[in-house]
Amino acid sequence: MKYEHDADGLLFDPRARQAMSEFMGGDDTLAFEAAAAVRTAFQAVERIRSQGSEGRGLSSGAMDLLLRLSSAGDEGASIGELAQAAGVTSRNVTGLVDTLERDGLVRRVPDRRDRRSVLAQITPGGRAWIEAFRRPSQLAMAAIFRGFTPEELASLRHLCLRLAGNQEVVGQ
Repeated sequence: MKYEHDADGLLFDPRARQAMSEFMGGDDTLAFEAAAAVRTAFQAVERIRSQGSEGRGLSSGAMDLLLRLSSAGDEGASIGELAQAAGVTSRNVTGLVDTLERDGLVRRVPDRRDRRSVLAQITPGGRAWIEAFRRPSQLAMAAIFRGFTPEELASLRHLCLRLAGNQEVVGQ
């Protein structure tokens, strides 16, 4: 493992610490190291997710969209709603829906409330894809979060969402 323990017994990446120390000119690097650790963790989760979806033909973005549509109800969801929920642009979601529609996992249907709009709706094939992906996903998440207590997982979730919330405030 490329990580070491600090004086408090907490993990840190010595290479990230060195780079951040040089960048900051010797000033406190803790926030920068934390940001680097979040990025490293995100990349690790994405690698394991992409391994789980390989051979199934979906990118992680398309997989996320399909999962969101699976819980959107029978009516489906608008491109705008999906984009907002995923934190991406409508253009990005349109491309993902195009791909999922081409693969028979999603279809576009007219919006009953607004004739000018269309909704994306999961198909039976999309539901079957999710069902086949469920067990490999459970195994992957169990592997990557091995040794974490429920309290640690809840704390991790909480801290990540606080971080995202702070970014939303700063980004306004």
